[in-house]
Amino acid sequence: MVRATAAVPRHVVSDPIPPAASKAAGGARSVVRYVVLWALACFFLLPVYVLVVTSFKDPVDVSATRIWELPTSLSLDNFGLVWPKLASGFRNSLSLAIPASLLSALLGCANGFVLSKIRFPFANVVFPLILFGIFVPYQAVIIPVSQTMTAVGLRGGNDPTGGLAGLMLIHIIYGLPITTLIFRNHFVALSNTLLESARLDGAGILRSFVDIAVPLAKPAFAVAIIWQFTSSWNDFMFGAMMTSRDSWPVTIALNNIAGGQSVPFGQAMAGALLVSLPTLALYVMLGRFFMRGLLAGTLQD
Repeated sequence: MVRATAAVPRHVVSDPIPPAASKAAGGARSVVRYVVLWALACFFLLPVYVLVVTSFKDPVDVSATRIWELPTSLSLDNFGLVWPKLASGFRNSLSLAIPASLLSALLGCANGFVLSKIRFPFANVVFPLILFGIFVPYQAVIIPVSQTMTAVGLRGGNDPTGGLAGLMLIHIIYGLPITTLIFRNHFVALSNTLLESARLDGAGILRSFVDIAVPLAKPAFAVAIIWQFTSSWNDFMFGAMMTSRDSWPVTIALNNIAGGQSVPFGQAMAGALLVSLPTLALYVMLGRFFMRGLLAGTLQD
């Protein structure tokens, strides 16, 4: 028994999608994608909108019920009222965050160079032990750190700096695991032949580190400094525990403005905007190096 089948002529094919229709469909998908992204961005920036709008309102126009309204006139009165309350904290936080971020980045750079380019016994054990510090939360060490700093005279009134020196030491040490990881990933991508050439020219380890490794580590320094500056600038818990009243960082001063029974919203928003400016300025200055340093070493074979 022979089953009849219909033969389809070779010249008969299904109609392809017209190029114009395909282009229109792709354009519609792009429009929808960008609309969704813009909507999400606007939703994410709503707190920033409230922060900026409220900061520049006249103090008499600030209220919780009118927080979304645009100011009828721009006013700097909130900044003038809040700055005297934050000035001392600003100085304390700058004297803490700048040296803490720089020193932690330099020490992390040295650690990363040694761990990536110098072979020594138990190197595979030392690196994981250093990284373990990343996963230790502040709350787990706050009591032993407090007792240790009190014993060595670096806490509160026992310290001539009011505890800022001890607080700086805490942030330097606590930041070493992440800065070591950043620089180690960066130096993994550094060619070994470059260091071998320097060694043939008579450069030792220290000379190679200072003259070759450090100048080539600008992206990693940008990431480490941004990370450490932001961490130490935004610290509240260790600052409240370690420092005396005259040495309080700016986060505690800002909390005292916003944490009362009657919250002056205008001053609180203006203070938050002022406190965020140093970290924003740092991101603007070093932002072009940030992604390069963050991704360094991740694409190595």
